[in-house]
Amino acid sequence: MSWRTVVVSNSAKLDYQMGFLVVRRETTTKIHLNEISVLLLESTAVSLTASLVSELLKRKIKVIFCDEKRNPCGEVVPFYGSHDTSAKLRKQLLWENQAAVWTEIVSEKIRKQQEFLERLHRQEEALLLAEYVRQIEFGDATNREGHAAKVYFNAVFGMDFTRTAECPTNAALNYGYTILLSAFNREIVSNGYLTQLGVFHDNMFNQFNLSSDLMEPYRILVDERVYRMKPQKFEHDEKMELVNLLNAEVVISDRKEYVNNAIKIYVKSILDALSENDVSLIRFYRNEL
Repeated sequence: MSWRTVVVSNSAKLDYQMGFLVVRRETTTKIHLNEISVLLLESTAVSLTASLVSELLKRKIKVIFCDEKRNPCGEVVPFYGSHDTSAKLRKQLLWENQAAVWTEIVSEKIRKQQEFLERLHRQEEALLLAEYVRQIEFGDATNREGHAAKVYFNAVFGMDFTRTAECPTNAALNYGYTILLSAFNREIVSNGYLTQLGVFHDNMFNQFNLSSDLMEPYRILVDERVYRMKPQKFEHDEKMELVNLLNAEVVISDRKEYVNNAIKIYVKSILDALSENDVSLIRFYRNEL
């Protein structure tokens, strides 16, 4: 099972050789592709061969490119994620229970926010979020998610905090969310579905509406790590701290799993719930057994 997130931070030449990613710098490093789930190219001074890209796509390894400021700017998505992609796409176009699934996702997201606030001993705000969960209507018609977000971010990062401010905290949050988004893109495509067709998000300019929907409960993992980091700057070390979040452990289906693997299990369960019209199939993560 692939589990490693490989980050290339400096000038290097990457190619493919007999099942291995070969990284050529002053010294040469080889990593078997079976071990890799994500390849993050943090430097624009990295070059790679077409044969390597082709092999990475075949093995469904997510490749993320960064810009000159070392921020993620794009990723590689294969045309064919599954042997029965055509059948999966016909199913996706016929999904009828998007609102029911979205209700479950939003409820779980707010519950996760509530649990985090409880760990921070912010009981008043946690109780308010618990009330929002009870108030959620079908499809979150009254936008309890939006109300919860305002209470939550102010409780975690301070009353003066806004998500639009240019600061190290927002830079870290955005970076962490982008890493999560790429992991969700990988799993959705691997299962043979389109990332563009969401259950709630419906932005015509967003290539990843479905990924944006499914990742919502996992955002809290990024929030908590950024809170613990309390970044005064946002540079290489802070970025690596967030990349390593994919190798943290959570509990899903009564087993400890790396976040990377938990995403795989969760995404499959959501897609099954949508295809089988049965929200009881959804498997959410927990922080402990």
